[in-house]
Amino acid sequence: GREGARVRRLYRSHSERTGVPWHRRDYRPDDFDASDDVNKALSAANAALYGIVHATVIALGCATGLGFVHTGGDLAFVHDIADLYKADISIPVAFDVAAAGVADVGAHSRRRMRDAMVENHILERCVKDIRQLILGDAAADLDDEWQDVVALWDIGGRVLAGGVNYEESASSAAVDW
Repeated sequence: GREGARVRRLYRSHSERTGVPWHRRDYRPDDFDASDDVNKALSAANAALYGIVHATVIALGCATGLGFVHTGGDLAFVHDIADLYKADISIPVAFDVAAAGVADVGAHSRRRMRDAMVENHILERCVKDIRQLILGDAAADLDDEWQDVVALWDIGGRVLAGGVNYEESASSAAVDW
């Protein structure tokens, strides 16, 4: 309940900031165009954020469905992590796009999200936040140990140096870390 109240306050605040009227969240997955511009922008912005977070969760080897706050869905953990950034990224972007009065709200929202995620280092923050949630204090120890290691694993389970063209033979390039 508290999280919902916090998000509703954010919607009202951005409505006042941009002059875009806000009534309620109206998400219709089967009919994107049935919503008003701010709801379309929120849907597109959140979808872009979910995509980046989903890719990060998978890249880190985490289970997408094992959420802390969201439960019962295949993407519960993705939604938990994405919620960390909505207030800073997708909600302001959506209201700004709606205020701009652009013709293609979805495309414009996705481009603005791309720029905002780069500017706010969302990939880096996402990795750091997930590792902290999963590993706690042990995350810092691993960061110190592995931060400069760039390596590949081959099919034989060997660690190979990164940045090498292995077209000729992978066997001569194995390194012992």
